[in-house]
Order: sequence, then structure tokens, then C-alpha cells
Amino acid sequence: MDIKAIVDCKTILGEGPLWDVEEQKLYWIDSYGGRIFRADQDGQGVESWSVPQRIGSMALRRQGGAVLSLADGFHLFDFATGVAEPLRQIEHLGPTVRMNDGKVDRRGRFVAGSMDTTEEAPLGFIYSLGTDHTVTRLDAGITVSNGPCWSPDHSIFYFADSRSRAIWAYDYDVETGQAHNKRKFCEFGPEDGLPDGATVDAEGCVWSAGVYKSKIHRFDPDGRSMQVIDMPVVCVTSVMFGGPQLDRLYVTSMLQAPVPGVTETGPLAGSLFVIDGLGVRGLPEYRYEG
Repeated sequence: MDIKAIVDCKTILGEGPLWDVEEQKLYWIDSYGGRIFRADQDGQGVESWSVPQRIGSMALRRQGGAVLSLADGFHLFDFATGVAEPLRQIEHLGPTVRMNDGKVDRRGRFVAGSMDTTEEAPLGFIYSLGTDHTVTRLDAGITVSNGPCWSPDHSIFYFADSRSRAIWAYDYDVETGQAHNKRKFCEFGPEDGLPDGATVDAEGCVWSAGVYKSKIHRFDPDGRSMQVIDMPVVCVTSVMFGGPQLDRLYVTSMLQAPVPGVTETGPLAGSLFVIDGLGVRGLPEYRYEG
């Protein structure tokens, strides 16, 4: 196994690595810096775009451009013009709430959650943006929404409420986009960090970034710990498989922790990393069909 930093981008809050199999490009974001990045598999040829608000997540659109969860809701983004066009504003429960992590299901819906930026109150929801641009609430009472992803057959939806120290599993109806039967998939201990961004590999195992503790965790489909990787940076934030064979694990990190008590983030903080030699493949990400 080989871990290396490939882009010294110094993201304030790096998040959302996204490998697009059609373009063979990697995207990631700086949530607090309000930027989208794109590069090749080795971190070369970096391009970037600014967005007008804090960005929680993004997904590419089938018809071009991207869909974004910005602080106040869903937007469509044009890479050619750099313009983010408001699509659906979300009525948050308070001024401290913003949109956060999101991904696309196999029917092309964009599922993203909201969070309380003080990381104290359960003021967030899980939303599903349909291909017809309608918004549906899937769950409520979320403090810090993170890590949405699905089992390979999309029958299980995984979602982390970071402050609960748990990843939750739901039965997922991919035809209707509804999630139900919520239960605890796994729980993080004090030395595991908090569950942040996540992905599922081709074997159905869940990979999650253990933020604030320099960890990446792999869990089997029953929620049992299979592997823990120590990273050379404290604040690892999200993971995604990419590369031509989908066998490289990309990892984002943050330069500055948004919560008190975390002051030492390390000299590589904010970098984009890649891990090779894991012997595991990921799954292609879907594009938003709306």
C-alpha cells in the first residue's frame, strides 16, 4: 500500500472527491473556500472554479455541467461560464443550517443532507432532488449530514450523522427513492474519529473517513471493521475510488478544523491524497439525470 499527497491545494475544508468514468477526471471541492477542483488521476492539470456560497457537495449532470448543494439549496452549475443558477432553495430550520454532503442514486436522483454548522443541534434533513427537480425529505433530526452512499444493488442506503458517531443504514426503494427501516450500521469509538465522507466498494464494503483522528475505516456489509488505515494528516474528510481501473482511493482533507479543540492538523493538511495497492475496486458514480 502506498499513500501520497498528489495536490497541495490547501483546501480549508476539502470534501467530496468524485471520479467521473466518462471524463476520466477527478473532482473535489473546498466547502469553506467555495471552490470546485478538477484534475487527472495523478493530480495533474488542476483546474478550479469559484461558487457564490459554501458548497456541501456536487455531482455531474447527464446533460452537462453539475448539480450543487450550496448553503441555501440546490443549484445547477455551468463549467463553461462558471455560473451557478439557483434551482431549489431549501427552507432551513435556522440561520446556522446549511446544505452538506450528497451523491446520486442509480436512478439519477441527487440525495444530499443539511447540517447545523455549530454541530450541536439536530436541525438537518436528508433531501432527495428528483430528476423533475422536486425535493423530498427522506429523514429529519440530523446534526451533521455526511457520507451518503449505497450498497452495490442500491437496496441499502448508508448515511452518517457525524455527531452521533454512527453510520446508519436504511432500506432503500430505488424505484421510488424512499428510505425506511433506519438502523445503526456501525459506531465509531473515541480513537476512530467521527464518520465523515464515505463510499462503497465493489464487494459491498463501506469506506469512511474518520475525521480528526487520521483514520480511514473499511467495514464489511454487516458493519464489522475489516481494515483501518492511518493517514499522514489529522483531518481526513472523504474517500472515493477512481482511476481507470477504479482501484485508487482518493482522500480529501481540511486545512482548518471547524470545531474547537483541534489545532494540530499537520503539514499536509488540506492536500488531496491517493492510496494505491489496496487490491480493492470501487463502483462508478452516477450522473444526475435532471
